[in-house]
Amino acid sequence: MFITEAFAQAPGGAGGGAGFIVQLAPFLLIFVIMWFLIIRPQRQRMKQHQAMVSALKRNDTVVTAGGLIGKVTKVVDDNEIEIKFGDNEPVRVVRSTITEVRAKPEPAAAAND
Repeated sequence: MFITEAFAQAPGGAGGGAGFIVQLAPFLLIFVIMWFLIIRPQRQRMKQHQAMVSALKRNDTVVTAGGLIGKVTKVVDDNEIEIKFGDNEPVRVVRSTITEVRAKPEPAAAAND
C-alpha cells in the first residue's frame, strides 16, 4: 500500500561470477603497477647493494650512510669492517651502512702554468 516499487523489488540474482572479476580487476591492476614501479626496482637495488658490500676489500674508498668518507683498512668479518677517516684511529663500521664505493682516485696530471 505505502511501499514504493524500488523497495518492493528483490535484490539481483546470484549470478555474480563475472561481476566479482570486474570488481577485482582494478585492485589487480594497481598491484601489477606497484610491482613494476616500486617492488621490482627496490629488489634490484637491494641486490646491487648487497653485491657491492660483499665485494669490499682493503684500500677501497667508501662513503658511509652518515656521509663520512674513509678508506677500508681491514675486513673484520661478514658484518663489520674497519675504516680510517683521515689520520685518526680506524673505526669499526657495520657493512650495511656503506652506501657507496668510490673508485681509487687517479693522480692529477702536473699543471703547466
